Amino acid sequence: MREVDLVIVGAGPTGLFAAYYAGFRGLSTVVVDALPEPGGQVTAMYPEKLIFDVAGFPAIKGRDLIANLVAQAAQFEPEYRLGVRATDLSYVDGKPVLRLGDGTELLCGSIIITGGLGSFSPRPLPAAQGFTGSGIVYFVPHLDDHADHDVVIVGGGDSAFDWALALQPIARSVTLVHRRDRFRAHAATVAKVQALPVEIIVNAEVTKILGDGRVTGAEVVQRGGATRQLPADTIVAALGFTADLGPIADWGLELRRRNIVVDSTMATNLPRVFAAGDITEYPGKVRLIATGFGEAATAVNNAAVTIDPTAHLFPGHSSDSG
Repeated sequence: MREVDLVIVGAGPTGLFAAYYAGFRGLSTVVVDALPEPGGQVTAMYPEKLIFDVAGFPAIKGRDLIANLVAQAAQFEPEYRLGVRATDLSYVDGKPVLRLGDGTELLCGSIIITGGLGSFSPRPLPAAQGFTGSGIVYFVPHLDDHADHDVVIVGGGDSAFDWALALQPIARSVTLVHRRDRFRAHAATVAKVQALPVEIIVNAEVTKILGDGRVTGAEVVQRGGATRQLPADTIVAALGFTADLGPIADWGLELRRRNIVVDSTMATNLPRVFAAGDITEYPGKVRLIATGFGEAATAVNNAAVTIDPTAHLFPGHSSDSG
């Protein structure tokens, strides 16, 4: 069992800023997230969209915001445990013990839960069941990985069309397949994609993944029975994500619907466990990235005093630290 000052559960914007602030407070920090990349909902759902309400940025793409937050935290070298869930919480001598899905146990000075809407899991592509090779992805954190690829995108929502817009300039070809002839995506985004050399196949489903060990194509069946085989190096299953608290719901936290009830210090009802960001609930709660940043600083500063009662709640201004 390893000992660490602070474990942050959730690597979205709030969790990443908390990792920076924990480093600023001199705390050893581990960041845990079920997704394989940092960024949470921003990375999974809208990395290419512009965000307009982050202080100091008239507009910033989601992926650039996440890259900046990761770089900001990096100066204090937090440890990331990505692609693994926080599963069980117990206590030893008054301190939380967090068990991860890979069997790791962490003895924590404190825990901050910044899980956003909860643990994100991609909706599976039925045709991919039984396919064990590579080439099927559910989001695209690094566009350049798919340069000069034939890309097939499955879905008709905002994410599907956002990926089409982002990948078309660098991919060899982009084809979008949707089971209906109407789209859930914003009309303006649909119009932009329709103006590009992107083939949009409607009333159709991907029924089979072609390839052995690596995707080489997709079999598409249109309504009426016509079958096509599309070349594909990458298939993006943009079918959305489901979110739930997962094992956290069984920790004994006071919940209101799917949200964790906190007080003005961002403390939960469990000793040494705090929460910040969209996952929290209190009177007057506003769910914005900007709000989460402030809550992260409040949670970290109060956790720091919990870990070391001789520490000051207010750490001073970062501009005074040199």
